[in-house]
Amino acid sequence: MLTHTVVYPGTFDPITNGHIDLVERAAKLFERVVVAVATSEKKAPLFSTDARVELAKACLQHVPAAEVLPFDGLLIDFVTAQDSHCVLRGLRAVADFEYEFQLANMNRAMDPEFESVFLTPSAELSYISSSLVKEIAGLGGDVSGFVPANVAEALQSKLG
Repeated sequence: MLTHTVVYPGTFDPITNGHIDLVERAAKLFERVVVAVATSEKKAPLFSTDARVELAKACLQHVPAAEVLPFDGLLIDFVTAQDSHCVLRGLRAVADFEYEFQLANMNRAMDPEFESVFLTPSAELSYISSSLVKEIAGLGGDVSGFVPANVAEALQSKLG
């Protein structure tokens, strides 16, 4: 089944330059890239879902194929609602692969048409994670090399 839409799910708490890199590259492969911002209350995100959606929208306005939407519930249901059967996942390191492989197989077990597409970030962005960015920002460090300016400002405002 051919798809023109890929869904890139995550908490994006906050969105980083690595996330943006993957969206930009996915936009070269798919007509529509839906950045699905998960509510993910169990992860106790720093920013509300609405704030994460707004930050992502501002960061991705230069990518015409990108659309940012909040989601809650089963990923396969959200993907189906977007008229797709394909998700994009980023792999930064070998450690990511085992978890992503398990998720891909679980999703395919629930929906045999479900596919996962894996992209690696550009080498100069491969070490960036939202968790590390929040930790650095929380300790007063400069995160401007890891996130767009609006995200760095939001982190500064939130964490002081």
